Amino acid sequence: MPEAAPDRPTPNLPRRTARPDLSAPNAFGLGGTAAGEQYDAVRPSYPEPVVDWALEGVATGRGLDVVETGAGTGLFTRLLAACPADCVRTVAAVEPSAVMRAVLDRDVAAPSGGRVCSVDGRGEATGLPEGSADVVVAAQAWHWMDPAAASEEAARVLRPGGRLAAVWNQLDVTVPWVHRLTRIMHAGDVHAAHPERRRFAAPFGVEEHAAWTWRDTTTPAGLHALMASRSYWLRAEERIRARLTANLDWYLHEHLGHGTDEEIELPYVAVAWRAPRP
Repeated sequence: MPEAAPDRPTPNLPRRTARPDLSAPNAFGLGGTAAGEQYDAVRPSYPEPVVDWALEGVATGRGLDVVETGAGTGLFTRLLAACPADCVRTVAAVEPSAVMRAVLDRDVAAPSGGRVCSVDGRGEATGLPEGSADVVVAAQAWHWMDPAAASEEAARVLRPGGRLAAVWNQLDVTVPWVHRLTRIMHAGDVHAAHPERRRFAAPFGVEEHAAWTWRDTTTPAGLHALMASRSYWLRAEERIRARLTANLDWYLHEHLGHGTDEEIELPYVAVAWRAPRP
């Protein structure tokens, strides 16, 4: 299992199947030039054990060459880049959205000194050479991809002995107040935690599943911003947005009794799947 480097950053406490709209300014339909900045500012990172679990046991005798598909603004890419070089040698961060990729280039690829490169591509068509990766991983992105085409592409890019992995953060709906919060926010990520559901397609076979509970710290304003980063909000009419805002204000302040600037511990579950290249 990869060892955590002492200087690795700590995430924000431990930071329906859809298809991208490739005609939109941002391939996930998150309109406007500030969408990448907004997404990066309000979405949480991942607890370190998720990264370790995605990489552990892939033996190369050198650092791993990792391909991250649907890399977005680089929330997971940052954690890969923070791994020591003898654990992760290179990261090719594949992202179809120019809006997201701009943040990834500026904040992750450029400071990496060439260790991280961003790639204009999709999980179904990365444009990367055959047999060029030891691990292919998608963080908060696999459900945007066609699983058959993305699995076939991952198998093409992976070397023998390689691995495909997918990870998600989702709000912990086993906590009653959080479950109601997800209904109010129309959070669409709660589908990811069912371990019996297969994630990958042929040629990948048996999948392993793991989950970790953790907590992020936010505020009422942070929860409003989180809601505004989700696809339901971004595709909604102004009258729907006004209703969502009013409902969330009522829930946080009147029903739960939180103050305007009060810090709120928000329970999450990080879930992951992995499978070896056959």
